[in-house]
Amino acid sequence: MASRLLHRLRHALASDGPGEAATAAAAAGPEAEQFPESSELEDDDAEGLSSRLSGTLSFTSAEDDPDDEDEDDEAGLDSPPSGDGTSGEDAERSPPPDGQRSSQVLARQLQDFWKKSRNTLVPQRLLFEVTSANVVKDPPSKYVKPQLYTLAVMGPGPPDRQPAQISRRYSDFERLHRNLQRQFRGPMSAISFPRKRLRRNFTAETIARRSRAFEQFLGHLQAVPELRQAPELQDFFVLPELRRAQSLTCTGLYREALALWANAWQLQAQLGTPSGPDRPLLTLAGLAVCHQELEDPGEARACSEKALQLLGDKRPHPFLAPFLEAHVRLSWRLGLDKRESEAQLQALQEAGLTPTPPPSLKELLVKEVLD
Repeated sequence: MASRLLHRLRHALASDGPGEAATAAAAAGPEAEQFPESSELEDDDAEGLSSRLSGTLSFTSAEDDPDDEDEDDEAGLDSPPSGDGTSGEDAERSPPPDGQRSSQVLARQLQDFWKKSRNTLVPQRLLFEVTSANVVKDPPSKYVKPQLYTLAVMGPGPPDRQPAQISRRYSDFERLHRNLQRQFRGPMSAISFPRKRLRRNFTAETIARRSRAFEQFLGHLQAVPELRQAPELQDFFVLPELRRAQSLTCTGLYREALALWANAWQLQAQLGTPSGPDRPLLTLAGLAVCHQELEDPGEARACSEKALQLLGDKRPHPFLAPFLEAHVRLSWRLGLDKRESEAQLQALQEAGLTPTPPPSLKELLVKEVLD
């Protein structure tokens, strides 16, 4: 009833002049005031915007750039209404007409809706860029020459910070896609994946298009909270780096291992979601061991201190005593205060929660199994 009366009122204002408009308003009565036009527009346009944000993701075109589209949409919605060209004192004395006022209200409502949607869907935007694609060294067969794609992972932070990097094969991406499809059929139904080609699989054009598809694939996974927190995605980014760093550390190649430990730490910090309950601690242990072996006790102590902050009051924890022992030894070497760590370590030993002396961080790294 109220919607029909409002329709008559708007039609009267547009065509038959103020006389019939007044009659229509009187017929509408108090009900017209209870259902303002802006509320109808808010619901309808919010629903329309939601439908425009949904849909099936596709990589059929390698030249489309979703980042540019996001920037255009964002600029259009965040920009203020243009108005009717009045300015200065005339604009202050002349209130905007009802239609313009409604459009301004709608614009503000759309802005609020867009900001809420952005905060819900993508709290932290990561960018992925394939920087190179090379044939894998020592391929498993002379007939099969898989490509190794190196991606730069860029996130919020200082502009001069070097991005983290990962190197993965097509089979690694394919395995990730298959595992996520098995567990998250709903969200994954909207995300496409580049297929293998029977011919011309390693041409420059195919590799370029596939590289672009991998960038979009990872970006879309990061945009969905349910997928972003999946252990399979965390393993895809971090687990190979940790395994290689652990292997190099155990063989005494500390400088090469240090670069991998640092890269793994940066990846975990940018992803934001813990890749495992003990992986940040394991990464700090690797960093501390490598810095210590490379005669940098200050950095080694800083890594131990960071690990103790993460551990807090987690007792008993297999990493706690080794980090306390390393912190005490490094503090003594640097001439810094070690009394608090020494007291905590002594309390653990007196309670029978750790042997005397406790295992070293390097022993812990050698025994740790990364699944």
